[in-house]
Amino acid sequence: MAEKSKELNKESKLIEVLKRMVMEQPVGTAGAVITLIMVLIAIFANYLAPYGLNQMTGMIMVHPSFKFLMGTDNLGRDIFSRIIYGARISVTVGLFATLISVIISTLIGVTSGYIGGTLDLILQRFVDAFMCLPGLVILMLLTSLFGAGLWQIIIILGITGGIGGSRMLRGIVFSMKESTYLKAAVAIGASTPTIFRKHILPNILAPIIIIFSLSVPGTILAEAGLSFLGFGIRPPTPTWGGMLSGDARTYMFQAPWMAFFPGLALSLLVYGVNMFGDAVRDVLDPRLRGGVGRYGVKVKKKL
Repeated sequence: MAEKSKELNKESKLIEVLKRMVMEQPVGTAGAVITLIMVLIAIFANYLAPYGLNQMTGMIMVHPSFKFLMGTDNLGRDIFSRIIYGARISVTVGLFATLISVIISTLIGVTSGYIGGTLDLILQRFVDAFMCLPGLVILMLLTSLFGAGLWQIIIILGITGGIGGSRMLRGIVFSMKESTYLKAAVAIGASTPTIFRKHILPNILAPIIIIFSLSVPGTILAEAGLSFLGFGIRPPTPTWGGMLSGDARTYMFQAPWMAFFPGLALSLLVYGVNMFGDAVRDVLDPRLRGGVGRYGVKVKKKL
């Protein structure tokens, strides 16, 4: 009975969060819908794309029409199909690289913030030194050294993002050290792993979710930037950043749709995830509840 009541409480809390999202965050809800659509497109790309990944249609640089919704490129490939397959790359990189980043940030931030002392000093000086380096140059260097495959890009973006993102969680855990429940856990002899598992991680779960949702757009843009510069996933695999570079720049004036539609898809995904991440932060962060910046909240003036 106790387990069932806990499950019901979790479901009721989830329903409450969803209701608040819809009622108070209409823009964030729209962003969640855009994000969900992009994820579904990535999952079912093989069934949604009218043409193959690199299928030659024989129609070179054809204007958008009913047959080719977004036109064709200089090799006769359907741009609409390639954008659908490119969504799979962007969504995969955004989700998995950010997941790795959050795991690394949690490990560094929690360990450094709670243990402190010499370990905290060493870890934070390493983080400081890493954050002083130009991020784009480091990404270009690492992709040149370890290759530009899909999983190499995911690991590189995950590690580099996780090191820099650990500072926020470290600050949260550092402030939690003086809380009463942590002092009580130490007083009764709880081990450090137990304190991490039962007291610290449950209380920083909301900030972790917020960091994850806000980091996905930056990861997607980082992959697109690397592909645009030629350091990302190699052709002929379609990526939105790669589709904006190379042939799209060469034939920009003859076939502007070659650059317009990949840029539109990238902007739409990043906008949707950004709005969704902001809404998640507003809903989950108790400090923002009832603030004047939240959608749907009316401020009554005192007479």
